[in-house]
Amino acid sequence: MTTPTASAEQTALADQIVLVTGGARGLGAAISRAFLDAGARVVINYRSSEEAAQALVEEFPERAFAVAADVRDAEQVRGLVDAAREHFGAAPTTVVNNALVDFVFNGDARPKADELSSADLTAQFAGSVEAPVQVIQAALPGMREAGFGRVINIGTNLFQHPVVPYHDYTATKAALLSLTRTFADDLGPEGITVNMVSGGLLRTTDASAATPEEVFDGIAGATPLRTVTTPEQLADAVLFFAHPWSRGVTGQNLIVDGGLVKG
Repeated sequence: MTTPTASAEQTALADQIVLVTGGARGLGAAISRAFLDAGARVVINYRSSEEAAQALVEEFPERAFAVAADVRDAEQVRGLVDAAREHFGAAPTTVVNNALVDFVFNGDARPKADELSSADLTAQFAGSVEAPVQVIQAALPGMREAGFGRVINIGTNLFQHPVVPYHDYTATKAALLSLTRTFADDLGPEGITVNMVSGGLLRTTDASAATPEEVFDGIAGATPLRTVTTPEQLADAVLFFAHPWSRGVTGQNLIVDGGLVKG
């Protein structure tokens, strides 16, 4: 077991190599950009959004690197981490599990309680539970080499406040929160923290673009801040869990939704 050092605990954002899954569009792009603006080197994982990923690389050519991989495929995930190590000369030490695979926030078109199938649950389990585990496992050797690691999982406030009951999505994100806490216990002695940032409806991403304005307004009116959270605001909280300021924090779920849900 690698024993963390005081200097490793204080690893600045600009000295980190950060892997953001699904990092080319929507919330993922906001997270990638936030780390890049902070001086970090960022591995932008994408599955089909090559144009958006390369646009970020062109904007930050020295510190951004785009890699295609389906994070549900363990072999592709290992190849993703290997490519990052080859490109930057070191492996990622910070992982943001953001990718949302094949899910649409489709309101009333979602499977209802009497329609939910095992296939729905299995598909979301592969993307929201198995994939993050595979990404963490692939990144662990590099974290252990550095004696430092940061894992930030992206969750949701919907399993605490199911404004729309997306059964499959919320069930698997709740499972990811459980793993966040158990992985925090398992990896903490090695200087690796594991936390979750949970948002609600964001204004605006591809996933929420079809949301009617009256829904945004209704949620804004229910929050203490009287506003709907932006992707950039949620990305700020992700950076906190990678920053030395959070070195004593692990196993936590930070809800970033303007105070709609009290964590």
